[in-house]
Amino acid sequence: MLAQDSYNTASTSVKLSCIPDDTTGLERIMLASQGDLQRLLSTFFARPIHVERIYANASPRVRPASSQHPITQSRQVHLLCASRVVCIATSIVTITSPDSERFFLDDKYPIGQTFRQLRRSPQFTLLSVETPIIRGKRELRRRYTLETEGFHTEILEVFPDRDMFYRGEDWLLDASDAEGIPCSVAEIVKPDWRTVYTGRVVH
Repeated sequence: MLAQDSYNTASTSVKLSCIPDDTTGLERIMLASQGDLQRLLSTFFARPIHVERIYANASPRVRPASSQHPITQSRQVHLLCASRVVCIATSIVTITSPDSERFFLDDKYPIGQTFRQLRRSPQFTLLSVETPIIRGKRELRRRYTLETEGFHTEILEVFPDRDMFYRGEDWLLDASDAEGIPCSVAEIVKPDWRTVYTGRVVH
């Protein structure tokens, strides 16, 4: 486990292990977020964060979701701030309760807000962190799971340019830096989930 969260009556400790040495404090906060990434990004940029759905492919809904008859969905969304992509999230969701099915598939709440609607704190497991350089851009990637009764997700998030965390507002407004689309999603193809984590974000 790469993230250990512990507390007692007098202290709280969050320890991230096996992450790159140059990871900043702000990046560690993003890496440790547990279903509240949009809130943190909105707080950092002092602007709304919008969710743009790129695709969402669900298994057939022939009966209410249950542990015996789970519903799965593979999906990708972009988190946008001031029209710039600040995060690309590729996920697979497993739904095993009617409440989760209603909030997520019928009401169309994003993943983080679904946990809030369920009024449950998800169990968070950080699986991997990478900082590749793709076409001259320094990416920050994390793979993790969020799970509560009736709702389980495995997510790959890509922050396409780590400079956003250093430059903030200037990065958002830098039109020259915003030319083109993030290289990690230059070609958007609906993936087989088993290949999502091999190299690029989508295949």
